[in-house]
Amino acid sequence: MIRKGLVAAAMILAAVPAALAEEKHGLSIFGDLKYGPDFTHFDYVNPDAPKGGKVSQVGPGGRLTFDSFNEFILKGDRAQGLELLYDTLMMRALDEPDAVYGLVAKSADVAADGMSVTFKLRPEAKFSDGSAVTADDVVFSFEALKTKGHPSYRIVLRDVEKAEALDAHTVKYSFKGELIKQLPIEVAKLPVLPKAYYDKRPFEETSLEKPIGSGPYKIGQFSQGRYVSYERRDDYWAKDLPVNRGKFNFDEVRYDYFRDRTLELEALFAKTIDFREEFTSKDWATGYDKPMVKDGRVQKLSLADETPSGAQGFFLNTRRPLFQDIRVRQALDLAFDFEWSNRNLFYGLYQRTASFFENSDMKATGKPSPEELALLEPFKDQLPPAVFGEVYVPPVTDGSGVPRENLRKAQGLLKEAGWAVDAADRTLKNAKGEPFVFEILLDAAAFERIAGPYVKNLKAIGISANMRRVDPAQFELRMKSFDFDMTIERYSLQLTPGIEVQNYWGSEAAKTDGSFNLAGIANPAVDALANAMVKAQTRAELVVAARAMDRVLRSGHYWVPHWYKAAHHLAFWNKYSWPDVKPKYDRGALATWWYDPAKAAKLTAQ
Repeated sequence: MIRKGLVAAAMILAAVPAALAEEKHGLSIFGDLKYGPDFTHFDYVNPDAPKGGKVSQVGPGGRLTFDSFNEFILKGDRAQGLELLYDTLMMRALDEPDAVYGLVAKSADVAADGMSVTFKLRPEAKFSDGSAVTADDVVFSFEALKTKGHPSYRIVLRDVEKAEALDAHTVKYSFKGELIKQLPIEVAKLPVLPKAYYDKRPFEETSLEKPIGSGPYKIGQFSQGRYVSYERRDDYWAKDLPVNRGKFNFDEVRYDYFRDRTLELEALFAKTIDFREEFTSKDWATGYDKPMVKDGRVQKLSLADETPSGAQGFFLNTRRPLFQDIRVRQALDLAFDFEWSNRNLFYGLYQRTASFFENSDMKATGKPSPEELALLEPFKDQLPPAVFGEVYVPPVTDGSGVPRENLRKAQGLLKEAGWAVDAADRTLKNAKGEPFVFEILLDAAAFERIAGPYVKNLKAIGISANMRRVDPAQFELRMKSFDFDMTIERYSLQLTPGIEVQNYWGSEAAKTDGSFNLAGIANPAVDALANAMVKAQTRAELVVAARAMDRVLRSGHYWVPHWYKAAHHLAFWNKYSWPDVKPKYDRGALATWWYDPAKAAKLTAQ
């Protein structure tokens, strides 16, 4: 009898769906949520911020043109600001490292075994054409992004097995494998697209037709390659939700496109644009010596950047035979004189980047900890011995511009790799008599002053590096197909890196067009460490795995690291106001700012 009773009880428990673990108003990878179920707004907004006015800007990312309003595919150059058109199931909080809260979904329910998550949608959610957002739209969005979307979606969603509509307002995602911890948040952040709209249009094609969205803005006027304007929707269904209060305050948000940064700066002073983030240290130090800055009409503002600074540098395409020898790659690192560049080009505003996780606790320092060694030692036979010693730090120079000692070391490494200087023409050649020649692919004139001194140092050791600047469309195409020798790029990871690390450094991404693995890194140890980062059950475990990953990447010399600054440099016409509290993990501009009529009136009177 006892046995039968236990069996019956077990059968009853088994019949209870695992997905009914606990419905929550938000999700977080590690730990508790900051905001409770009854929160009314985020701490970093002004919930009573007025609506109105316009802001025109150069969008982040530095794109110089666009030919498509489809931001979800590899093909084409997408316009900036398209994220304003689409809602997601949940919205990220900018003062927590990995938390999201309900937007289209009012709740999320992660199964006890972590193998699925179920979202309950808000019945009032609507697209911009007035049609309801349903579970079928969520399922369509997932399937379209995974099968036809940009490769980055396919990599992130690889272990999301399916999405299914349980009813009109309930959708369930099911996962497979072991790398599942972050998947509930990844699917919660996917855009929700209208199935009916794409039933009549090819999802995988570029288009300048204005799409239907569910977000706070719609596309207004635009001119291909010149500007695109977004108009705030008065009928936006979610404008009063806690995640949206105090945000999306401008009636119009416009993105303008320019050929280079010099023209951007001129456009600011000419009032063609209202707001600009400055990325050129020389301009920040000297370019704002203008009457409108001196009298306060144009404001300069530096905001602390507490996010990981990521990795900027000269990335080497190791798919090229020329760069497959690690000694060659290290020699190229030795030839860069950061100290000279910082003193003469950057007005001392930068610090040298050493880590792929710079400006964060995930940056490796010193020798590996016992916990890091536990992850690294299974690959000891496949990794350079340097991984197990002091972590690699880029060489320091005297800033003279001719780092003689470093260049001598570089020549020694090149000699070991089979390269020698031909006495006849002073060029570096291999045993076959082939010269060491490669191309540095650029898309902006601003980088020529950075690459130029580097090219000069390379020439001193017999290497011919040729700078080639191409138009933005060609540059984008060549990046997507990895058609370059060396290029300059900057990548920043999330505060809680997850599946995207496979897109940056994974072996699969190395052979996937459009991925972010520019260097072509294909290393079993890197793949294993990426998996360890994704599987981490605590932030402490994540930090250990990231530091171990950092050691392997830095010892591989896949890039010549540049620099970073832990600040946002902003310049804008003085007609905006902002909350007293800045979000810890975002600049806050312009997401939480608003148009200030009183300040604008003073500008007009001056």
